[in-house]
Amino acid sequence: MSALAAPVPATAPRRAWLTDLPVLLVAVVWGGSYLAAKGITVPHTVVAVLVLRFALVLPVLALAGRRRLRALTGAQVRGAGALGLVLGGIFLLETYGVVHTSATNAGLIISLTMIFTPLAEAAVRRRRPSRGFLGAAALSVAGVVLLTQGAGFTAPGAGDLLILGAALARTAHVLLMARIKAVQDADSLSLTTVQLTSAVAVFAVLAALPGTGASPWEAAAGFGPAAWAGLVFLSVLCTLFAFFVQMWAVRATSPSRVSLLLGTEPLWAAAAGIALGGDRPGPAGLVGAVLVLAGTAWGRRAAA
Repeated sequence: MSALAAPVPATAPRRAWLTDLPVLLVAVVWGGSYLAAKGITVPHTVVAVLVLRFALVLPVLALAGRRRLRALTGAQVRGAGALGLVLGGIFLLETYGVVHTSATNAGLIISLTMIFTPLAEAAVRRRRPSRGFLGAAALSVAGVVLLTQGAGFTAPGAGDLLILGAALARTAHVLLMARIKAVQDADSLSLTTVQLTSAVAVFAVLAALPGTGASPWEAAAGFGPAAWAGLVFLSVLCTLFAFFVQMWAVRATSPSRVSLLLGTEPLWAAAAGIALGGDRPGPAGLVGAVLVLAGTAWGRRAAA
């Protein structure tokens, strides 16, 4: 029996690594999503690209969860549909924002959600955040100020402000999920499917309105091999793969461990923007990037 028991300590770290690796890959592809979106999107194709991105994965999600979808109550569908409207706003802000700023800025500014959410939750519950968390928030905000300045101290660009709006909208989305009682017991796959369906409906309506840019069909017809590869990356890896890995990982390991690994997303966004996107933040921007990463990491620990 001792011979059989001996390998257990050696295999436990290996099992943990095999669980962590797919989650870390999700953080990597999410970090790369800003550069991918920037590469295939221009201002007049934002809505069209969003329709295409999510329309590609919705049938797979609906097919995978068709039995659980039928089990949803009317209140759960309405609650998830309302959350989907907010989700649609998040994707619109993020995508329009990344068109008008760098992938590095987008990935780092959106990470402020990890600071905004506990602050908003503390305000709703009328609880004072810890001094450590307030220090982390100040550090992150200072980092964003430096990050968005470029060569000199000027007002942040339109893209930076849109991404900041997306971070605030993400915070609202998280708080609403905790507040809408009907969705709290809903199956996560069904909830995601209804939310994405609601968001795509918003994008489809916008695409049909005059003055909102190219239609999805026009955008798709203009795609070359590189653009299609970027769209598949966003649809299959950043959406479908990421969602199923999260569902699996939360059951295979702890939610806090999953959150910690996914929290490395801004680091990968900065790495992709600098290494592959040609972003050049400058000395002040690099200091700002370090401050944002340090502040959000400190803030996660303080909030926990």
